[in-house]
Amino acid sequence: MSRAEMRRGARLSVVQALYEMEIGGRGVIEAMAEFEAFWIGKEVEEIELPKAELAFFRDLLGGVVREQRLVDRSVDDVLAAGWPLKRVEAVVRAVLRAGAYELAFRKDVPARAVISEYVAVARAFYEGEEIGMINAVLDKMARDFRADEFDTATA
Repeated sequence: MSRAEMRRGARLSVVQALYEMEIGGRGVIEAMAEFEAFWIGKEVEEIELPKAELAFFRDLLGGVVREQRLVDRSVDDVLAAGWPLKRVEAVVRAVLRAGAYELAFRKDVPARAVISEYVAVARAFYEGEEIGMINAVLDKMARDFRADEFDTATA
């Protein structure tokens, strides 16, 4: 399995863990341990869950929690007026938080790759307009956080 595939598995697991933490009221350490022991790379209810780069999974999940104020504020700044992050559906919120963290703090991953990867993760859960909204919000955030990666003449 390639590094890119392992990282995609980590991103999907992070989104699932963030959702589970919010819905189930779990803490980050408990969620991390549960996902590593029972979810990542395992078969659950006849569904084979992807393997993941564990260090990347831990960094993303722990980072979103550690930097949640900045992450949430950054997403709120991009969302439509009157529609704060807390009003967004829980899985979309998890995708946006993970993507925002990665854009802000993981400069080793190109911004366009981050956007593409979280759009792919969103497709695992949605087929409709949520995908376009996630793409638009992450694209705007990427241009704010990483303006140097975007050529303004083609933007």
